[in-house]
Amino acid sequence: PAKDEGKDPKKKSATVCGFPISIFFIVVNEFCERFSYYGMRAVLVLYFKYFLRWDDDFATTIYHTFVALCYLTPIMGAIVADSWLGKFKTIVYLSIVYTVGQVVLAVSAIHDITDTNRDGTPDNMTLHIVLSMLGLALIAVGTGGIKPCVSAFGGDQFQDHQEKQRGTFFSIFYLSINAGSLLSTIITPILRGQECGIYTKQKCYSLAFGVPAGLMVASLIVFIVGSGMYIKTPPQGNIMVKFFTCIGFAIKNRFRHRTNEFPKRTHWMDWAEEKYDKLLIAQVKMVLKVLFLYIPLPMFWALYDQQGSRWTLQATNMDGDFGILTIQPDQMQTINAILILLLVPIVESVIYPLIAKCKINFTPLRRITVGMFFAALAFIAAALVEIQIERTLPKFPSSPEVQVKFINMGNKSLDLTAGTNKVTLEAFTANADYLTFEQHFDLTVGSDFNYSTTLTPGSRNTMVIFPDTTPPKLMPFTDINAKPEQGANAIRLFFFMFMPQTAAQYQTGLCSHLCFSLHLRAQFKIKSAAEECVYTQELGFGSSFTLIIPPTFAFGSNSIRPVLDMEQNSFHMAWQIPQYFLLTLGEVVFSVTGLEFSYSQAPSNMKSVLQAGWLLTVAVGNIVVLIVAEAATLQDQWAEYVLFASLLLVVCVIFAIMAYFYTYIDPAKIEAEFAQIDPKQKEKRRNSRKDSVEQHKEERRSSDSSYDNEEQKQTRI
Repeated sequence: PAKDEGKDPKKKSATVCGFPISIFFIVVNEFCERFSYYGMRAVLVLYFKYFLRWDDDFATTIYHTFVALCYLTPIMGAIVADSWLGKFKTIVYLSIVYTVGQVVLAVSAIHDITDTNRDGTPDNMTLHIVLSMLGLALIAVGTGGIKPCVSAFGGDQFQDHQEKQRGTFFSIFYLSINAGSLLSTIITPILRGQECGIYTKQKCYSLAFGVPAGLMVASLIVFIVGSGMYIKTPPQGNIMVKFFTCIGFAIKNRFRHRTNEFPKRTHWMDWAEEKYDKLLIAQVKMVLKVLFLYIPLPMFWALYDQQGSRWTLQATNMDGDFGILTIQPDQMQTINAILILLLVPIVESVIYPLIAKCKINFTPLRRITVGMFFAALAFIAAALVEIQIERTLPKFPSSPEVQVKFINMGNKSLDLTAGTNKVTLEAFTANADYLTFEQHFDLTVGSDFNYSTTLTPGSRNTMVIFPDTTPPKLMPFTDINAKPEQGANAIRLFFFMFMPQTAAQYQTGLCSHLCFSLHLRAQFKIKSAAEECVYTQELGFGSSFTLIIPPTFAFGSNSIRPVLDMEQNSFHMAWQIPQYFLLTLGEVVFSVTGLEFSYSQAPSNMKSVLQAGWLLTVAVGNIVVLIVAEAATLQDQWAEYVLFASLLLVVCVIFAIMAYFYTYIDPAKIEAEFAQIDPKQKEKRRNSRKDSVEQHKEERRSSDSSYDNEEQKQTRI
């Protein structure tokens, strides 16, 4: 078809089923990039906690700092692409930065590079932290910088008559994003759960980061391979730059003419008329009107992005056994991606039409308000779940206290008096629960032997008693003082030689003093020169056992005595599904509607400005989490959830009031009105404004009367 005069003709590229071949490279590129980003992000907070050994609050802070940076850098990417490099070069150069960042992050997770004593723990944690932060900074610049470019670059590949194909492309593009997100949040937690290492086997965060790095390399290669087929539009100046310079000039001009002698103008942006035409000023006004409504929105994202931090940490204290499969804590995020794919068509095709049939005017701003309300409900649900979890957790000793469990390694029952507690222990058994004492307490074994016992404050201990010696021998051992990490299990064996076995290997002999496993059952082989037996211990998530092998042990008999030191996680991860459902429903109503509303209220040439503003609300929302996580002194996690829910409900009310007073506009109609003004008339009006201002300046210079203090009072911009 013939092109309009004055337009740069687009080169014609080969097509398949009416689609340019080039867009297939772009879709594959986006799938790989999103797999890389979401896969890395899925395990990031656990990497902070369990590899870098940061506490929950600091891990949450750094996680949300990273996410905030990822949503701040798109503004930089858009300006660079539209003003200097063009979209293609911007994507290539920043993808290289992105890839290097992923590789650096993967290298930072290799524990062997500083594990000089080969004990499985890095000896130079500072190096790992520096590499991690460098990698994340490069990733933030890369992923944020290409974010506004890739979809727009895909749209550039279509001719003017391919509007239908362009719309289909954006649907496929969105699907590739969700497919990459869904698959990565399933796969990378599985990779993290593997054990790898040169000298010692540890959780394989390097593999969990390395595979996304490989996908990013593939993404870059695929994108470059399609280079010869792309339509590459040259940079034509960035509307965002014009937007900000117009606002800057209006503010500066208003400040220069701030005294009462200059006549007021209808809107403060009208002070830009000396330099910019009325159409651009009207467009800026329309954008500012929408951006004002954006002010409360970051609070929604403050809650939404915690599914990758606080909610993942919450899942580490829950039971992930779903029968046919075992779910890792960081895999619960896949529920969000699955629910998005299910809820978007249901909400659009079923819920909204039903509401319309009920004669309810469910405007976009009302939908956004409802979306925020659902997110607040999600955090109330999370608080209820957290309360139930805390009820199942053991009560650990405070700093001036100690907790002790006693094990009788004698072949007959034994009476103890520990402090004010009287306990009777059967042969080769332990008391059911830990007893809490002050740091010093008196212990009486039988009726004749008294001991004054001192243990480390704030510690949990097991006191093994051998009553068959005279006097009875006491052997204290320090126990773990927290739930086993990542839902693992702690297992300890007391051998029949009256001491903890310390040298054997897990699953090839007797277990070491403390070993951790994510298996739901553990098997131990006990061998002699001619005989062998296999003992199986059923486990769960987060339990701790002491297995007693008594002196009376015989092959072929079931004489091993398990002692439960810590209950397994009993509150199931399935209870997180309601909070994920409410949050995802809120996201579908809030996010999709928010973008639709923004585009409907934005001028034709400033939709990218509002897109940048929308992404900025995500960044600010993550900054809100940083502030609350650092400033709040709440001891209970459920109270923090309630705090966030309350803040969002307050913001929800504020937004509803703002929405009530908002008047919907038709940007095309407003633009058409200004477009009809003759260019000469525009210039005449601008010159008239300038002459008026100059006249007032001249009058001010020629005036010989002094102003009193009240007359010199400045007006606000």
